[in-house]
Amino acid sequence: MRTVADLTVDVCDGGCGGIWFDRFELKKVDEQAEAAGDELLDVRRDPGVLVDPAEGYRCPSCTDGVVLMRHFWSVRHAVTIDECPACAGFFLDAGELGSIRREFETESDRHAAADAYFKEVVDPLLDHERAESGAGLRHAQAFAHAFRFISPSWYIAGKQVGAAF
Repeated sequence: MRTVADLTVDVCDGGCGGIWFDRFELKKVDEQAEAAGDELLDVRRDPGVLVDPAEGYRCPSCTDGVVLMRHFWSVRHAVTIDECPACAGFFLDAGELGSIRREFETESDRHAAADAYFKEVVDPLLDHERAESGAGLRHAQAFAHAFRFISPSWYIAGKQVGAAF
């Protein structure tokens, strides 16, 4: 365990060099301006300890052996992290905290990069769907207009005075 500022994290100092962050703890050290994170950048790693990232890691906090989910930290796909789907904790391999802190200076920079990525990747898909939906709407409107022409309101049941139907 290592305590920095008001944060106590599990550190594998002298072993694999990994760090376990309980829920919401990583947010306190993931930016360069957060001084507490500086003290977590120097975790010693034993080069003799071999870690196979291809194997699924088990959550150190959950007692039922939940396997951590590996995913990218941000849209830049520069750093992969391991997150527990049950307790929302994070495990970072040796050096990953430093990579995260160098990737974006602030959380707003990270969000801006995500917005730009979604604009580039998702907006064209949405534009296509809007065009398809617009074409479908125009087709439905043309059909409704043709139906009104074929069946004027004076032939619709209940609209005629004295009609039998």
